[in-house]
Order: sequence, then C-alpha cells, then structure tokens
Amino acid sequence: MTQSTIQPPHARQEPTPTTLHGHTLEDNYRWMRDKSSPEVLTHLEAENAYTLSVMAGTEQLQAKLYAEMLSHIKETDESVPYRQRGWFYYVRTVEGSQYPIHCRRRATGAKFDPSQPEEIVLDVNQLAVGQPFMALGAMSVSMDDTKLAYSTDNTGFRQYTLHIRDLETGVDLPDTAERVGSVAWAADSQTLFYTTEDEVTKRHDHLFRHRLGDSVANDVMIYEEKDERFNLGVGKTRDNEYVLMEAGSHTTSECRYLSARTPEGEFQMIAPRVDEQEYSVDHRGGLFYIRTNDVGKNFRVVTTKVETPGRDSWEELIPLDVDAPLEDFDVFDSFCVCSRRRLGLPTLTIVEFGVARELGRSREIEFPEPVYSAGTNMNPEFATKRLRYSYQSLVSPASIYEYDVQSGTSELLKQQEVPGGFDSTRYASERVWVEASDGVKIPASVVYRRDLFKRDSTNPVYVYGYGSYGYPLPIGFSSSRLSLLDRGVVIAYAHIRGGGEMGDSWHDAGKMLVKRNTFSDFIAVAEQLVTKGYGAKDRVAIEGGSAGGLLMGAVVNERPDLFRVVLSHVPFVDVMNTMLDASLPLTVAEYEEWGNPNEAEAFAYMRSYSPYDNLKAGHYPAMLVKTSLNDSQVMYWEPAKYVARLRTLKTNDTPLLLHINMDAGHGGASGRYDYLKEIAFDYAFLLTQLGVAN
Repeated sequence: MTQSTIQPPHARQEPTPTTLHGHTLEDNYRWMRDKSSPEVLTHLEAENAYTLSVMAGTEQLQAKLYAEMLSHIKETDESVPYRQRGWFYYVRTVEGSQYPIHCRRRATGAKFDPSQPEEIVLDVNQLAVGQPFMALGAMSVSMDDTKLAYSTDNTGFRQYTLHIRDLETGVDLPDTAERVGSVAWAADSQTLFYTTEDEVTKRHDHLFRHRLGDSVANDVMIYEEKDERFNLGVGKTRDNEYVLMEAGSHTTSECRYLSARTPEGEFQMIAPRVDEQEYSVDHRGGLFYIRTNDVGKNFRVVTTKVETPGRDSWEELIPLDVDAPLEDFDVFDSFCVCSRRRLGLPTLTIVEFGVARELGRSREIEFPEPVYSAGTNMNPEFATKRLRYSYQSLVSPASIYEYDVQSGTSELLKQQEVPGGFDSTRYASERVWVEASDGVKIPASVVYRRDLFKRDSTNPVYVYGYGSYGYPLPIGFSSSRLSLLDRGVVIAYAHIRGGGEMGDSWHDAGKMLVKRNTFSDFIAVAEQLVTKGYGAKDRVAIEGGSAGGLLMGAVVNERPDLFRVVLSHVPFVDVMNTMLDASLPLTVAEYEEWGNPNEAEAFAYMRSYSPYDNLKAGHYPAMLVKTSLNDSQVMYWEPAKYVARLRTLKTNDTPLLLHINMDAGHGGASGRYDYLKEIAFDYAFLLTQLGVAN
C-alpha cells in the first residue's frame, strides 16, 4: 500500500451539544446528517477519493483476488427445483449476469422433468436494467399459480414497491403499492394482503387488503399497529388454510388469524400479547400448533383447537428442554420438525404424528463435522413424506439433502460446485472454547489450511464477530474465504454473548445493561486464540458489520493494542445520538435491545461503551470503515462522523479509511460481481496490513 498523494479530508466542526441526565454529549459533526447538502456529498466524495488514493498500490492485488474468487464460482448454475402445487420452481444464474433468474416447469409427476418447457417467472437482470441497485423483497405466487406478487427496491434503502405479474402473459398489472413489506394471497387468488411501513420510522404498522383490478387508493386498511415497539407481518400456514397477521417486538409477539377462504372476514385473536412472551403459529387438522416461550426461554410447543385458541386452552405437545433451545418448529401433514441448538450447534429432529394429538417415532439427523450449519430448506408442500434440509460447514460447500421420513435416510440432491481446484481435505475446522472474563465458556469456530498452519503463533489470524439481537453467527462455507485461507490466514468466528447460539439466555446475557459482556467476550476470544497458538499477537485482524460494527468500535476503544487491522462495515457507532432520536428507523423498537437512553441508568450504561463517544487520543490499528449512502438501518453519517472525529484524536500513522458506496444500502452492492469486487477490496486492505505476501 503506497503513501497517498491526497491528504485525508478535514471535516469542519460545528458543536451541537445534547444535555440529558446532567451530562452533555458533544457532537461536532451533526451537520453531516443533511443528505441533501452539497457540502456533505462533497465531503463523502473526498473520503472516497482519499481511500482510493491510499489503496492505489493494491489495485493489482485486488484484481488478483477478484479473479481467484471468480474462479471458485460456477457462474452458470441452477438451484435444486422444489415442488409447489403443479409446478417445480428453481433459480438459475448465467455467466456474465449480475442477478438470478427465477423459473419454473410444470410438474408431471413426483420428480422434476427438465424436458418440460421453462417459464421465466422473474428475471432480476431485466428489472435491474438502468438501475445501479436492485433487490427483491417479497415473492409469492397466487394459489391458482397464474400471478406473482413481488416487490423491488432500486436504491438500497429497503423501500419496496409492490408489483403483480400475470404469469400467463409475463406482463405486470397496473396494481402497485409503495413501502410494502410482507404479502399473502387468499385462496381466491384475487385478494392479496400486504403490510406497509411508516414513511419516517420505516416501521411496518399497517395491514391492507387488495382486490386485483381495484385502485390501491381503495384498498381496505384492516389493522394499524400503534405500539412503536412492534412491527406487522402477514403470512400463511403451510397448509394454506389460514392467513396469519403477526405483531412482534424484540421480546413480545401476538398473532391473529383469518380463513384464507373468507378474505372479507375479520382477523381473530389467538392470544393477546403479554410482555416478554413470544409465540408463532401453524395449523394442521383443525389444531393450531404454537411454539412459545410462555413457561421458559427455550420454548415449547402447544396445540389448541381453532375454535378456542387462547392460552387457557393450550395443551403441551413438546415440553421445554433446558439444555436445547427450540429455535424453530415446522408442521407437515404427517410429521413435524424440531430445530434446536445443542452447545450452540443446530440439530434437526423429525417426529412423526401418531393418532389424535400424540406423537410417534422420533429421529434426529446426524451431522458429521465438529462445526457446521444446518436447517430446513424449501418445503412449501404440506402433504409430503420428504423433508428438504441444508447442510454446510467451514470446509464443506453448501448441500441440499432430502430426508425420507419413513425410512429415516437422507439423499444428497446437490452440493455447491467449487471450481478452481478446491479440495476440502486441504482444510480443517475446529471448535475452540475460551474462558470469558467472568468464567463463562465462549465457543469459537476456527478454520485454516492444514499445510500452512503452524500452532506456534506465527500465522495471521482474522476474527469475525457480531453478538446482537439473538442472532446465531452462521458457520457456512465461503468460496471467497479461500483467498485468505490459501495465504495462511487462520479464520475464527466468535460466538459471543448477545448472539443466539445458546438460545435466548445467551442473547439476554449480552444486551441492555449487560451489553459489555459482548465486547469482553470478543476480546477474550482474540486473546486466547493467540495464547492457544492459532495466531501471532501482532497479526490479529477483526471484522464486524452493523451491530458487529458497534462491536468493532467498542473493542478497539478498549484494547487498541490487541488488533492490527479492523474491517468495520456499516457500523452502528453513534449509539447515543441515534438512540436519542425516535424519528430514525429502528430506534424505538430497539429500546428492547440496547435500552432507552431517556432513562438515566440506560443512558449512563450506553454512554460507557458508545464508540463515537468514547474515542480518545492515542494509537489505533489500521482501519477500513465502509458504509452506503442509502443505508436505512445504520445511516451513513454514523461511520462518517466516527472517522472524522477519530482523525482528530489518532496519534499514529496507520491508515484510517472511509469508503462510501453511493448507490447501495445496508448490504452493499446488489450485483454478484460487484459484491465480489467489494470483498476483493476489503481483503486487499486486510492482507496488506497483515504483511501477507501477495
């Protein structure tokens, strides 16, 4: 990486203090929030120019990395078809095209028949013509298989427009709606239910009913959710008998139901919301099957008759397991699937139904590796004796299996092909347990190339973390990751508290007034990986995005000496100012994750770790901070302000770079080739700073 010929941008300071609970928050860069300001856009462009200048010496490496990543992707490919009523649906990609093509062929029997004519349901490449960004939101085929409801976002702001396509003609109908979230068809294939979001907060708070051919202006508003903590969603039971409307916050949920055959009817309550209780609903044979945490955080399953759905009528079907959180529950006509976690790893148990409400034979699918991801796949058909599930690991490419419920055997339908000479036996993965500062054991998943790994603390080590919202960090295969592994980088994923690897209790132990556990856990993982010989103490790289970007900011403030290089994507670093602004998307709903800073205790605790507010003069590791102008979840100004302030405090000469995608949102570039180029850019920075040979 060569010395830049351009000086880093200097952002002017305009003090804008906020005083609350007797403490004043200093914010000299609040002016950056004005997205329409030419000064703001000029500053962001200057940041990009500076970053590209600093990275100019890595362009050859970026090109090499991109070529490597591309060589490991089967560019023209096709997914495993799945059956839905009279059709088999699948997705294919074509070499040179950025986006997938959604297709279907008629079902002539139990097996997919490739000789049937292909129908293109939706070609996302056509939707993207002339657009710098394109993402699909909802996609749902009507019950008569003749219409497709789908939504698109062409800015990255996650603001979706609803369209309805006639699948017999391939033409979109004039029926459209704005700011649409989830959708669900009624049985008549003429009625569509959809949710919409608030213009300012982006909270999904209204449910509408639309009749095909009617003006959207005449759509009937069925429900308005007024509690600002809650978002609305609409869906259907797997047997398509009922439309479900769910209102959910981070900790509480409530569901109403309506027969899909009577779309003009009124939604009925299943069980009124109770704070700190969540439940989800499916249906089979006149019974609602409900997964709920009403008696414990690890969830149980109850049933109740449709006619008497309230809590007083719930009868336990599957009890709570104190050692294995029930993460999901799927109902089919003759069996159900329990998705649990044991010691942080996913398990799938298939349970056949007996007579009445009794359960019959139970089998657990066995997985062969010490570290892996697994879960149910596309299973839209209710009446079936087979279950599709997915499996992958840090060294095994993504695979789709079909499990025969009667025989208890699995058949591999497809494993992701990895061209370019990939050999899984050259790589190894491990589960490592480290001890947190309070004695709690924290799991980490580690992968490396066998012939390049030396357990003597000389390898560079890269640690990824998230640790929020109860989200379990997925342990999957990445062909892009091979570019690091093949250069001797040891890669680790830290399953820290605040995530969901051990269920809701793991989440609870890393949120609100114990959020700092998330940060100390991550530091402990990084330290002990070095101590255990997985990496050199002066070659530790870390990465996190969004809430994981908060993690990056917090751990760097606490231990800047521990890390050599940091990749921080769309980082939530301006915690105090964001959580004090109730007009921003997500803020009020996320009081249940971070706390409400309008309360003195929460204010003091959040202020103790907020990355932006805790920057101080001193040495910092090399940092690449990335954001997108149209991000609706973590606004671009958070990382922009963070970098501007850090530049005034940083006392060493390690690179501090900010890169802004001016045409994308929270997830970065939408096209698959553009996304690979973003990864190549990140890896070039990381490898250069780690001193890894090109």
